[in-house]
Amino acid sequence: MRLYAVVAAGSFRRYATYRTATAAGVFTNTVFGFILAYTYTALWAERPQLGGYDTSQALTYVWLGQALLMACAMMGGGFEDELMERIRTGDIAVDLYRPADLQLWWLAGDLGRAVFHLLGRGVAPMFLGALAFDLALPGSLWTWLAFLVSVLLGLVVSFAVRYLVALSAFWLLDGAGAMQVAWLMGMFFSGMLLPLNLFPGLLGEVARMLPWSSLLQVPADVLLGKHTGWGLVEVYAFQGGWAVALLLAGRLLQRVATRRVVVQGG
Repeated sequence: MRLYAVVAAGSFRRYATYRTATAAGVFTNTVFGFILAYTYTALWAERPQLGGYDTSQALTYVWLGQALLMACAMMGGGFEDELMERIRTGDIAVDLYRPADLQLWWLAGDLGRAVFHLLGRGVAPMFLGALAFDLALPGSLWTWLAFLVSVLLGLVVSFAVRYLVALSAFWLLDGAGAMQVAWLMGMFFSGMLLPLNLFPGLLGEVARMLPWSSLLQVPADVLLGKHTGWGLVEVYAFQGGWAVALLLAGRLLQRVATRRVVVQGG
């Protein structure tokens, strides 16, 4: 496990070198945070308690979305482009010869990236949002810890989904189309555009059961105190179940893809 810790740390340092890009990202997230915050304020002024949130909770949801946007790579920026390029060029054969598990290697690197973005591009917009608006931030340390656990599980789910899509490059000439579809579904079904609690009827029920809800909707509800006690255990089981299922699916697909590489001669 030490190897993967080193990979994660190296990935963190790699993204930390892009200081100008990070500053630009903080600015962009903050601007969009203000736009969405004022939009939500107008919406909740007409419909108080919409989706079970008051105005303060809705605004907190907005800024959490901006804090987690890059960490969960909902609009790209993760490992997937690099992995698909290595598959396209055949450099993936070199990766398969490494004395390390391919899936864990990329998972470690992606977690290092995600932690950097959570700190580098998440904390500052959240802080500025808290200065400008009355956010419903918990005062309990345990709630914050519960939230961080949920965020970690969401990051693993995000990786597992993108890893599956990236492996499609073994069969597709260009996996960019599949990745863009995954990004669109992630933005919509994670609750980034609107909380999933606002989705009507069957659409809302299905959206909350899909893995993308683990990226934002579930962590946000944990921070807002919507899940406590046994309910918290249930949402952890939900996120963990999706993480395990998707990681296993990725491992199976990786095994099939590896055989394809061997048959084709690398």
